[in-house]
Order: sequence, then C-alpha cells, then structure tokens
Amino acid sequence: MSNIVGIEHDRVTNTTSTDFPGYSADSAGSDWDLEKFKKSFNLYISYISERTANFDLVGLDTSIANAFRRIMIAEVPSVAAEYVYIFNNTSVIQDEVLAHRIGLVPLKVDPDQLTWINSEADEKDKFTDDNTIVLSLDVVCTKNPNASPDSTDPDNLYRNHKVYAKHLKFEPQGRQVELFANNPVVPCDPNILLAKLRPGQEISLRVHCILGIGSDHAKYSPVSTASYRLLPVIDIKQPIVGKEALEFQSCFPSGVIDINEKGEAYVKDARKDTVSREVLRHEQFNGKVKLGRQRDHFIFNVESSGAMPPEEIFFKSVRILRNKAEYLRNCPIGNIN
Repeated sequence: MSNIVGIEHDRVTNTTSTDFPGYSADSAGSDWDLEKFKKSFNLYISYISERTANFDLVGLDTSIANAFRRIMIAEVPSVAAEYVYIFNNTSVIQDEVLAHRIGLVPLKVDPDQLTWINSEADEKDKFTDDNTIVLSLDVVCTKNPNASPDSTDPDNLYRNHKVYAKHLKFEPQGRQVELFANNPVVPCDPNILLAKLRPGQEISLRVHCILGIGSDHAKYSPVSTASYRLLPVIDIKQPIVGKEALEFQSCFPSGVIDINEKGEAYVKDARKDTVSREVLRHEQFNGKVKLGRQRDHFIFNVESSGAMPPEEIFFKSVRILRNKAEYLRNCPIGNIN
C-alpha cells in the first residue's frame, strides 16, 4: 500500500515524497538498483496520432516524470517568428498586435534543420540561411466586381478581406532552396485568422523565424499541452450487488464500473475514472470501496502544436534530460553553473 496515494472524502493520504527516485520505506537502507528498475519499468502506448499521443510510464519516480513534462513544454526547441518587419499596414489592427499574432502561428518545420542564432553577431551577419526562415505576407483587399447588388455578406462583397496564416509565404534563402524543396515551410494550421481588411486596406511585411525554447517565450513551445495523471485505483472491499451495484456504477464515469452476470459490480477500466469521489458521499458504500492512485503509474497526454509529431517531442525530452545528467556527472564539484 506504500505505492498507493489514498483518496478519502475530505483528504488525500500517503503523499509523502521520497528522498530519491525508487526509494520507499519498504526498501529503506537499500541503494537504487538499475537492474531492478529495468525489470519494473514499462511503457504502454494507448494511441498515437499526428497531433496527440497517450501513453503510460510505469515504474518511474514523480521527479523524473515531471522532468519529462516540463522539458517538453519549456526546453524542446522549435521554430517561430521572432522579427516582423512591417512595410505597410493600413488595417485596423495595430502593428504590434499583428506581429504578436504572427509570432504565435505554429510552423511546420523541422527544428533540427536550423542552427541557433548568434545573438552576439553584428546585425548584418546575424541572419543566415542556416539559422533563419523568411516568410512574407502581402495581401490587398479589393471589391468583388461580381458581387450580388443586394448582398451584405463580406465573403461575397470583398476579395482577400480575411488574412489567414496560409497567406504567409515561404521565401527560401541560399541552401534552403534544396533543403526544403520537398517540404516547404507552411503554417501547421492554415486557417488561423490574423486580420480583417476592407477595400483599399493592405498588409505587407516580412518575417524572420528562428529557433527558440518555451522557457524564453510560449510561442516556441512545441506542445499545446503536455500533462500526466496517476492511474486511478478502485479497490472493492466487499461485494456490491443488486440495486446497490447499479447505484455504485452510476457514481463513476461511463465504462469504469460494470456488472457481471451475477449482478455484482466490478472494475472494468479504472483509467476512465476521474476520481470525483462521488461514491464516498453515499453511506451505503462506507467500508466497501477504497479509492486511490498508483504513485508510480503515469498516464501522459501530449498534444503537439503541429511542428513535430508528439512522440518525437517526447524522445527529444528524454535526450535533453540525459544530456543534463551527463553534464552533472562530468562537471567537477563546485563548478556547476
């Protein structure tokens, strides 16, 4: 039971953290063992799509799981707009607001194909085809000569009156002509609305996109969200049958509790439980069920912003954490920055 965080109606029990990963009161005095960890650690993949991945990490300490989460959000590099050069903007949206909206547009570009910009270099030497992606935006709104005389629909009355992310055009520089020949840089979501125009208004600008990390600005974070939760544990201590079984089932989200042919309630899929503690409000179930969460079973959900597949983001977080560990291992004591 030391591996279960207890969930009661008014409190959470057994929440004491460990001194180091893998330590527990049951193994007090013993060192962390790599071979034992290899045998107990498991990774289960529920599903992976283009933008979302859901998987379980079992046998980890909270500190390690949380390190993966934070690295995915704040330290995995991606590419985003950093400098916006506005030549003409006669729309109602202010220059700085338009630049901010462009900066938050996720771009489909492999960050490994760019190098980090040298912030100490002279302005004329700072941007190169190795470290910078150039995008352009040139849109002019005009009247539609074929519009219906009695129409009030802007989509019918005007042309280019909505400026979308898809209007950002990639302008390859130098070696980028060959490097991105088969995969030109485009917005991950082409229909993000940037601005609205009326006849005679126009926007003309250039954008320089560079590498960055989420800890510098949220626009560089490659994930929409990266989160985890502990696996719910529902321990039925006494048989629950008949009408009580139906009421017990209704205390949980659909699919968590089922009833067998004997009319007895059983746990069908604890993963679907939200641990609402609704069942603890009913006196008839006192002593018949115990709720908890498994301390070392983490259910991860990673949603990519689109630049990279979610599994690639996780793999990169593992490599970054490994590099941090190698740095600490090789760094002389007292010289850690």
